[in-house]
Amino acid sequence: MSDDVYPDWEAAYRDNVGRVYRLMYARVGNRPDAEDLTAETFRAAIGPLNLELSRGEVRSYLLVTAQSVLASHWRSRLGHPVTFIDPERDIEFVAEASGPPPSSDAPHRAERILSALPDRYRHILELRFLEASSIKEAADAMNVTVGNAKVLQHRALRMASRVALELDQ
Repeated sequence: MSDDVYPDWEAAYRDNVGRVYRLMYARVGNRPDAEDLTAETFRAAIGPLNLELSRGEVRSYLLVTAQSVLASHWRSRLGHPVTFIDPERDIEFVAEASGPPPSSDAPHRAERILSALPDRYRHILELRFLEASSIKEAADAMNVTVGNAKVLQHRALRMASRVALELDQ
């Protein structure tokens, strides 16, 4: 077997998990989501990926899979995909897998987005995503029905998405 191909899935995983994780962390800014998205990337790739491909081709395939997983993640959170992985710009995250995750401005950015929202929208998002409350727990904390909490969350995410787009301009 050539040195340019992975002998098995475990070797491919060990060699690439750090790269994928660092990329995901740079995009979402928190460890739990980055870990989940990294695992999802490998789950999505395990069936169709041919390990007889070169290491570079496997890395490229995982990068494309990561982009799809990330787009799906943001689509489910914000209602539309918010991702583009540019290998030229993101090379530092995909090329080097050692060391701590890169620093991210995501916490500061999230604070700016949340501060631009009305109080009830900010509160539901803080409860659901920063405090990891269930929808029922968030509804109880806000003294609203579960249905109302779902509507508030949906509207808050849509408004947060618009605010984020405005911040990017």
